[in-house]
Amino acid sequence: MDFEGRWIRKIQQHGHEESANKLIKKYYKEIFSFVYKQTVDEQLSQDLTQEIFVRVLQSILNFDRKKSSFRTWLYRISSNHMVDYFRSKSYRTTRQTVYEEEIEIEGIDYVLEHLATKEDMQLVNQLLQQFEAEEQQIIRFKLFLELTFQEISGMLNLPESSVKTKYYTILKKLRKEMKHYAC
Repeated sequence: MDFEGRWIRKIQQHGHEESANKLIKKYYKEIFSFVYKQTVDEQLSQDLTQEIFVRVLQSILNFDRKKSSFRTWLYRISSNHMVDYFRSKSYRTTRQTVYEEEIEIEGIDYVLEHLATKEDMQLVNQLLQQFEAEEQQIIRFKLFLELTFQEISGMLNLPESSVKTKYYTILKKLRKEMKHYAC
């Protein structure tokens, strides 16, 4: 049975609170994890996750099962919300400048290998600000959700080759910028 579809229809047609709670419960941990990997801050991740679900419920009338799955639609909203957050004034005023010391950079894997600390995440999120929203989404989907290029292509309605090209171009730019901060 398609419980999720029924919940969505009940929410869309009647604003059914119990169905909304079930839908949120089904996806809460998954979205929280996606957010936490980017912020490395539990309280902030909880707040952002709640904001995402508020956005989802406010715009659920726009969800069309014929265009994408609910999960795809949910991650698109989540990714957009994270891009908005990292561009926001509140993020810019609260973040601390991060200086990496004595890090030897070798190849493109540097970006992927050095996302272990909160400071590293802050630096990557700071550097991602220079990219367009779509480019940020590609990086966030690949690094934080570990989606395949094919999955990202489907979520963003882009050719897989374009997703790959943009991903590797962005990684090269990030590596160059991270090298600058390491000096």
